[in-house]
Amino acid sequence: MSDELVVEGLCAGYNDLGVLHNVAFSVPHGSVAAIVGANGAGKSTLLSTIAGLIPSSAGRIAFKGRDITRENADALPGLGLALVPEGGRLFPFMTVEENLQLGAYSPHARSGMAARIREVTAAFPVLTERRDQLAGKLSGGERQMCAIARALMCRPSLLLLDEPSVGLSPLMAEKVLEIVAGLARDEGLSVLIVEQRVTEVLEIADEAHILDHGCIVRSGRAQQFLADRSIQEAYMGL
Repeated sequence: MSDELVVEGLCAGYNDLGVLHNVAFSVPHGSVAAIVGANGAGKSTLLSTIAGLIPSSAGRIAFKGRDITRENADALPGLGLALVPEGGRLFPFMTVEENLQLGAYSPHARSGMAARIREVTAAFPVLTERRDQLAGKLSGGERQMCAIARALMCRPSLLLLDEPSVGLSPLMAEKVLEIVAGLARDEGLSVLIVEQRVTEVLEIADEAHILDHGCIVRSGRAQQFLADRSIQEAYMGL
């Protein structure tokens, strides 16, 4: 299986504050990879750096064999990499459909926008019912689904998800994670996910990487981590 994403020796942070230190891992094509660790470990910083929102100070990021370390963030959706930030960050005074349209701003996505909206709303049936509703009026779970659907509008091959279950009920969080697993399984989408519900995300992930104080300290099969109590106690707060 080829790698969709390869991160090598990545360092990044904010001004003079280093957050990520020599981070290295890969995401095989069509797999779900989880980044887990305590609050403040640098998980969101890692996704933002891969997505081009935070510049790296060292290292390399390769996407589908292409070096994207210095690519502008606005160019990455057109290459097939999309980020769903924590909280989704929808435009609350725009409708669901208008938010989805914004996800198709790259040239190759705009050409088939109407058909793509039909495709992504078919994956999230509740959005079909809410297409004309203001995004700010959606429930927490509906907003998260809309944010994921908006990211899918650019036809990505790699989806970055930052804490998709934040603010959701356990039942709705489980449903969102099931949808994520289905996208990888049924559509061959590669997923890199940061998630606070450690047990639940390890159940849907193929591989997992533990981030501790900005460093990857363990990598392996997600099921192995679920079965290893010492890892759970040391790094996952379980």
